[in-house]
Amino acid sequence: LLERPVADELPPLITDEMRAQIGKESEPTTLEVDKTAIRMFARAVGHTDPIYYDEPAAKAAGYRGLVAPPGYLGTPIYDPNAPSRRGGGGMFGGPEPSRPLRRILNGGTEIEYFDDICAGDVLTSTTHVAKYEETKGSLGEMPITTSKTVYKNQGGKVVAISTGTGIRY
Repeated sequence: LLERPVADELPPLITDEMRAQIGKESEPTTLEVDKTAIRMFARAVGHTDPIYYDEPAAKAAGYRGLVAPPGYLGTPIYDPNAPSRRGGGGMFGGPEPSRPLRRILNGGTEIEYFDDICAGDVLTSTTHVAKYEETKGSLGEMPITTSKTVYKNQGGKVVAISTGTGIRY
């Protein structure tokens, strides 16, 4: 019996460069939570509770002001003079897998809340890659990226942590 070498054995998708990024925190992003954005987001996703629309109702319910609905974590402050941060980290940015994978799929997002987020708050977020995994699906090998984004309010208190899953294939 002759033993044939496996010529089409491919290197792992997750590179050392990718592994080196695990835990490295991004530059901070500043996000504003304002009344208009709260109302627009709540309306867009179908929330009807008055705490998202009526300030006296929100205060009567024990909040400081209009409450940010679940999933709304502020609007990034746009600075036309700042360099673009496209592709510079986060769930789908950063180092590329060892082989080109053109498709990207959002595998889901979970948000854990630690305190209320209300109109007038200014949040600061930082993101880091928590882990990489490699799996095989019906379309072939896929690297899965888990990222965490930590949101702190103007007082420095962590108010939310978002965990996102990105899948390349």
